[in-house]
Amino acid sequence: MTKQQPPPHGRFPDVKWHERLNVLNVSLVIFLVAVVFSSPALQGSGRDLDYLGNFLRFAGNFFPPDFSVTGVVLLALVETFQMAVMATFFAVILSFPLAAAGAQTVSPKWLVVTARMIMNLIRTIPSLIWALIAVAVVGANSLAGVIALTFYSTGYLGKFFSDAFESVDVQIAKSLRAIGADPVQAFQHGMWPHAKPLVWSYSLWMLEYNIRSAAIVGIVGAGGIGVQLFFYQDYQMWDKFATVLIFILALVTLLDFLGEWIRKKVTNRMNRRALAE
Repeated sequence: MTKQQPPPHGRFPDVKWHERLNVLNVSLVIFLVAVVFSSPALQGSGRDLDYLGNFLRFAGNFFPPDFSVTGVVLLALVETFQMAVMATFFAVILSFPLAAAGAQTVSPKWLVVTARMIMNLIRTIPSLIWALIAVAVVGANSLAGVIALTFYSTGYLGKFFSDAFESVDVQIAKSLRAIGADPVQAFQHGMWPHAKPLVWSYSLWMLEYNIRSAAIVGIVGAGGIGVQLFFYQDYQMWDKFATVLIFILALVTLLDFLGEWIRKKVTNRMNRRALAE
């Protein structure tokens, strides 16, 4: 067998066109075709409108923000935070068995298909529709918001957690099972230490998302700061509306920094443990 010569300096080896048809390149081509196909969505009304002028006039209504409503906004923001925390808590609990059932490295094929169909169905229904259903059942209050966000979050966290479980090397868990460990022990010591950073990251992201979503579900009476947003928008009190947005931004930013700090701590701890082993 002749030894293949390396390509000349500064030149890349020639690759035939069909050898470039991997999954990534084909997906990129399909996406670009979809972009071209979807370009009619950029068409406007056809009228000659001053887009920049319209935006500046509308944005001018938000300034300066009216901080006289700070007390009311803070109370609503606390309720929003409570709703998001409870919804995330319940969603994490519900998502774990659903994620395990939907992970191909953990469950049989029939169970994976069933679990993923359930998660797809949950994600198909928008959070606002879940809120309407919850308000119809338990009335217009914060409980309706918790129920709506719990169902909506379960669909997403179930998908995220199952992907995290599939990304983990299952050989350690299989080895533990081979030496007599039960399924819980194999998961606890074989898969969980490696999936934990992703689970924490997804859970914190879901908490941030639920705070933003709580501002939406409140429009239909599901509690939280969304009630204030709907009231100020309905009466075109845009300066007060801007105050609400500022406080939401502050809370989400704080959670983002907190989540980043926690992720770094967990990752550093795992790296130190891996080096020690």
